[in-house]
Amino acid sequence: MKDGFVRVAAATPTLRVADCDYNKDQMIACIEEAYARQVKVIVFPELSITGYTCSDLFLQDSLLDGALSALSALLNCSENKDIVIMAGLPLMHHQKLYNVAAVLQKGRILGIVPKRHIPNYSEFYEARYFTPGPELAENIHILSQDTWIGSKLLFHCSNMDKLVLAAEICEDLWVPCPPSISHACAGATVIGNLSASDEVTGKDMYRRELVGGQSARLVCGYIYTDAGEGESTTDLVFGGHNVIAENGQILKESVRFKNQIIYGDMDLERLVNERRRMTTFQPDKEACDYMEVCFEIDVAPLKLERFIDPAPFVPGNTDQRKKRCEEILNIQALGLKRRLSHTHSDCAVVGISGGLDSTLALLVMVRAFDMLGIDRSKVIAVTMPCFGTTDRTYNNACQLVKTLGATLLEVDIKEAVRGHFKDIGHDEAVHDVTYENAQARERTQVLMDIANKYNGLVVGTGDMSELALGWATYNGDHMSMYGVNGSVPKTLVRHLVRFYADTSENEVLRETLLDVLDTPVSPELIPPKDGEIAQKTEDLVGPYELHDFFLYYVMRFGYRPAKIYRLACIAFEDAYAPDVILKWIKKFYWRFFSQQFKRSCLPDGPKVGSVALSPRGDLRMPSDASVALWIQEIERI
Repeated sequence: MKDGFVRVAAATPTLRVADCDYNKDQMIACIEEAYARQVKVIVFPELSITGYTCSDLFLQDSLLDGALSALSALLNCSENKDIVIMAGLPLMHHQKLYNVAAVLQKGRILGIVPKRHIPNYSEFYEARYFTPGPELAENIHILSQDTWIGSKLLFHCSNMDKLVLAAEICEDLWVPCPPSISHACAGATVIGNLSASDEVTGKDMYRRELVGGQSARLVCGYIYTDAGEGESTTDLVFGGHNVIAENGQILKESVRFKNQIIYGDMDLERLVNERRRMTTFQPDKEACDYMEVCFEIDVAPLKLERFIDPAPFVPGNTDQRKKRCEEILNIQALGLKRRLSHTHSDCAVVGISGGLDSTLALLVMVRAFDMLGIDRSKVIAVTMPCFGTTDRTYNNACQLVKTLGATLLEVDIKEAVRGHFKDIGHDEAVHDVTYENAQARERTQVLMDIANKYNGLVVGTGDMSELALGWATYNGDHMSMYGVNGSVPKTLVRHLVRFYADTSENEVLRETLLDVLDTPVSPELIPPKDGEIAQKTEDLVGPYELHDFFLYYVMRFGYRPAKIYRLACIAFEDAYAPDVILKWIKKFYWRFFSQQFKRSCLPDGPKVGSVALSPRGDLRMPSDASVALWIQEIERI
């Protein structure tokens, strides 16, 4: 339960139609297994105590009494177990029969949630037996307990505020306005669906999309549990297709036609923080109609079984990654295309270094010029060798420009920088920040002046990871007339360049891009050693894969440093020791806060993903905000 995580389960037991004793024994076995796995919420299928396919047997008192007796046994099972159980059964109330979910915990019936929408079409004939349940909660006395029955019930964990449960049953999800909508707007963060959805060709794909889409739409966790083997096959087959989703992401999915329990670790803080961020996610004005039932659970450490992606900005699936790369390149190019057209620029100017960022910017530029139908020779790529330039990066830069058909200009800035050192009285032998930044600012001046000379526009190359860390020279590489890489993190820059290489039919271009990818990230502002790059960025500020991971969770979900550290230790378990991660997360926060002034005056540039740092969009942050609270939490780790 630490950091807002809760483990949930969707369980499809093997059952016998109308054999309530057998079915409750199978359900108890599932509860025992789930409890041993530290599950806090388990959801069973619709009418799981009796079986969904009892048909006219639902009108027999013996079956209904057997269902109540089995429910009593489940209640007794729950007494010494810290787990919320949602079990399905037929239940008489006010002389009508309802299809309900009984919500149990620690020997207490927290509430009874009836099915609201009763299907009576195609293969479904539920209206023959069941009545739509009441919305507003009513008193009901069952198994010597007074409790509530109604669809507008919330089950609120009083000692873990972010866990708010609600339930709906099968068809309720498939209608135009599912009860789960009002559940979520009333505050439910996790919704259980007790279902009996039969299998027909293609239905599983629709079911998966429906569950995933509903969890995304409602920014909630969704536990969908389906009936499986054991139901009558007189006319139908049930596949036990269970799905656990969180805000559009499928956490776990069962193998169809195989009864099983699936488990998922839901991140409730992620859901609550996302709702907080979304100004259009508004509380329901009718939330006062809901009855809130409180319960408590034991808060204990949970060893996460959830997959934590070490590269959250980069899709793990190859096909998705290819599609994403193509999409991002088009967004970048279309943004630049519009800016070039609007400013009536005759050309575009970029500083080309042979590194990753300037390579990506150049690739975007030629794509934009192709879209405009303008010859690539109007892309002016300027190489500006100075004290730290190596033969490898210089040759790669020149080869790239030549192969892409752009115009190459070379401006050696050594003497200009030396003249500047003389003017300000700086010793060239002192390789400090003045030594480095003078070169960066000279390069920017050269680019701006060339753009003026040819009626062009300077395209920036800096990426989002550098902006997060403030790893840019203020009014040097920090500045441009349009920044195409400003919302692309370094880990994604690498994949974009690789995608371009992999899809290129030009062998020379492909080999050059691969060598750029193999070159250490460096600003090349310090003289090389034995012809090799002496200044490696990641040795100074830390691994970009770690910083991108930190950035994603800071910006996307507003997590605390301790939680991000915990997730990073899981994601990078085989790559970095915990003390190394701790060292760099502290560096990240210090630089992120202290360097905001650079982000407060960023050039325009297109947003390409869910995280960006533009002061006009995603990050409105004071430049003089204190980092003390965040550093104090890191120190406590």
